[in-house]
Amino acid sequence: MKSKKFLSLFVIAFLLILTACSSDENVDEAASGEEGEESEKTGDLTIGTMADVVSLDLHGSNDSASSQVRSNIYERLLNQDVEMELQPGLAEEYEQVDETTWNFKLREGTTFHGGEDFTAEDVVATFDRVRDEALASPVLFLFEMIDEIEVVNDYEINIHTSIPFAPLASHLAHSTAGIMPKELIDADYQAALDAVESDMTLDEYYEARANGSDAYEEIKDELGEHLGTVISSEPNGTNHMKYVSRSAGDSVTLERFEDFQGGERNFDTVEFKVIPETGSRIAELETGGVQIATDIDSSNTERVENGADTALAVKDSVRMSYLGFNTEKEPFNDPKVRQAISYAIDREEIVAGVYDDMGIPAKGPLAPDVWGYTEELEGVGFDIEKAKELLAETDVADGFSTTIWVNDDQQIIDTAVYIQNALSELNINVEIEQFEWGTYLETLANGDHEMFILGWTTVTGDADYGLYALYHSKNIGAAGNRSFYANDEVDSLLDAGRAEVDEEKRQEIYTEVEKILIEEVPASYLFHVQFAVGYNESEVSGVEIDPTGRIHFDNVSFN
Repeated sequence: MKSKKFLSLFVIAFLLILTACSSDENVDEAASGEEGEESEKTGDLTIGTMADVVSLDLHGSNDSASSQVRSNIYERLLNQDVEMELQPGLAEEYEQVDETTWNFKLREGTTFHGGEDFTAEDVVATFDRVRDEALASPVLFLFEMIDEIEVVNDYEINIHTSIPFAPLASHLAHSTAGIMPKELIDADYQAALDAVESDMTLDEYYEARANGSDAYEEIKDELGEHLGTVISSEPNGTNHMKYVSRSAGDSVTLERFEDFQGGERNFDTVEFKVIPETGSRIAELETGGVQIATDIDSSNTERVENGADTALAVKDSVRMSYLGFNTEKEPFNDPKVRQAISYAIDREEIVAGVYDDMGIPAKGPLAPDVWGYTEELEGVGFDIEKAKELLAETDVADGFSTTIWVNDDQQIIDTAVYIQNALSELNINVEIEQFEWGTYLETLANGDHEMFILGWTTVTGDADYGLYALYHSKNIGAAGNRSFYANDEVDSLLDAGRAEVDEEKRQEIYTEVEKILIEEVPASYLFHVQFAVGYNESEVSGVEIDPTGRIHFDNVSFN
């Protein structure tokens, strides 16, 4: 009897200690008093990011910082998991009916964050918008092959493409393929019509757009300047997080969507906090100011790995980092000048010296894990004597002065400094100009640059995405072709690669494109970096990163 009484007192005392040590902020009270049942710990997740979002409008930009935020607000017809395998999304089933027809069975019982019911009409409205010439979306290249979306019923559609297009499913899993409610899209168009003081009704505009009438041609450019205002300020999707607020240059805050159909989440809110300097992000990680920190550079990986409370998630990437040339500007309109510069760069030295071997030198424009990459490529190796010989055959044999534009990523700046020193061997005097991320993308699209360093992540895992945006002449500018490169043969091959359904023939096409690009050098292909993300393992677990660099925190739990 005494032993039972002592045991009861001990249990009570132990429970009191647990209660005193628990945080009301991070622990939900148990919903049930039944023995053995407890609720999961939940809390507020803060992610320290290097760059601010460019736009919360899905069709307004194609940058990774915006993608990371928007992909948690919007669901797509199909999703990619951490291994880039396609998974069901808003479409539970799909099949390719014939070369140009794809059938999708949509998920029923889904609601948007604003309470609207999801139906096939939302899919139609979303893809009609991104293909609207008035919007001039930089991601149009992803969806321009869609000719028509046929509504079979509220929860079934057929997507008809203008050409056979093998990687359509992967394109529909892209972060910019998220589905918005028709009501939001209508509100955005109406606000734009009001802003230009048009007499057109919304239905009249849609009809004019569908017919390509003179009325549409007359208004589209002016209207396009005002599109996106409502969508950027009131993003509304069906994914696990709903929009709360944004402070430009500082943070974006999302909260858990209680009616999400894809499973439980263990966090209440997620804040994406902009901390551009890597050391500051890591310091916040170490002290618990953030639970996850993006873009851990190689010089800081040991600090995170060996930290008392921190750990590192690392992934080989499908990203290609490159030195781009504005091929419309002298002397970079001469391929031999571009070749000379490319031969003067020791890629292995950059990977080892700047990135501490967290990556591999690039042979061509595609990473090895991207479909369409070919082992046949020799690439451009380091050969300073050949570089000098090539430059001697140009109009700038004695050298010249130029600029390299970079964003405010320290490792990119260090890479530019290395190139600056390397090109001095050719008597090329290089000045480095640095820009904030959003400004950088905008100014590059305008074409005022000479050389620049940038990366491109083939997020679909297919050569079409890795090459079409960067090198097809129709995508010059913000869509991706910031080299302002135009080659009729490359255009024809890229068009053919899109339409070819035979996998072996597609491979042959993309191999030929890669060989031409290595010869003509619109860009000097530098390296494929590894992505690294830090997390505070004393606070959270379940942090994952995929080959595109996107953080997956679906399974994050609080420790």
